[in-house]
Amino acid sequence: MNTPLTRRQALFGTAAIAALPGLARAQAWPARPVTLIVPFPAGGGTDAFARPMAVQFAKLTGKSLVIDNRGGAGGTVGASAAAKAPPDGYTLFMGGGHHTIAPSIYPRLDYDLEKDFIPLIQVAAAPQVLVVNAKRANTGSYQEFLDLIRKNPGKLNYASAGAGSVHHLAGELFKIQTKTFITHIPYRGAGPALADLIAGNVDMDFDGLGSSAGHIKAGRIKALMVAGSKRNPAIPDVPCAAEVGLPDYNVQSWYGIWAPRGTPAEAVARATEDVRRACLEPEAKAVWAGQGAEFPDLAGERFAALIHSEIQRWAQVVKVSGVKLD
Repeated sequence: MNTPLTRRQALFGTAAIAALPGLARAQAWPARPVTLIVPFPAGGGTDAFARPMAVQFAKLTGKSLVIDNRGGAGGTVGASAAAKAPPDGYTLFMGGGHHTIAPSIYPRLDYDLEKDFIPLIQVAAAPQVLVVNAKRANTGSYQEFLDLIRKNPGKLNYASAGAGSVHHLAGELFKIQTKTFITHIPYRGAGPALADLIAGNVDMDFDGLGSSAGHIKAGRIKALMVAGSKRNPAIPDVPCAAEVGLPDYNVQSWYGIWAPRGTPAEAVARATEDVRRACLEPEAKAVWAGQGAEFPDLAGERFAALIHSEIQRWAQVVKVSGVKLD
């Protein structure tokens, strides 16, 4: 009499067992180390947040977040590699504001930031800061430096993390708003650009505070102005853009995590939450504060909305400035 029920139970049990491997895979992510493609050389702003985050990620998950630095073409070389990576949850991409500029300045990109990636979470945002080599610029204040630029049109230059980077467009926006002319010198990342600024091979840089803060505090470079309408607690003695007569100069270096389109939803959800937890760890929060950055915690659709609005914003700056690839 119990045979039909027993058979049904057996069938149900078999189906449940068959489903377990898929369930286990979803719950086990990450089951092995995860690669994080960072599209700039070591030593830049992206790296400054990626490495501390990777340390906390490993502590929380027990699996490494392996940094793969792939610099070139304003961050687009690394982005292209990430877009083509297997969408299995074990390759993530840490890009930023640079990548919302790229569609307007690189006419032949072989990826689409909004179509080929899944936006996970924005992890850091820090204002741009005008930094100079004190010996080359030989100036004490922002106003003195601005006067120097105006008296020597085209003779002073600024380094950037590459053509189409936030550093580059921050310089172009500065030129538009101050009606000045300075020469752009592109590098393969913020790290090499800063190294040359420190060495005295260039005059200035519109760098993200995340990568500049340590050098400013150590006296290797001098900060004259921080973007935005308020001073930054990491460098409280440096005036903000609004104070020096640039109320609309509001530029940030921000960074976020993407996954290749097609990555399983379970891995996307777990990666988003594990990255969030890593950024909220006390050690990570201390690093962020020391670099004058905040953790915006914009995830999913909210992060996607930011990306879309930034693409539109920078397209207008590119149009007005007439920027061409160097």
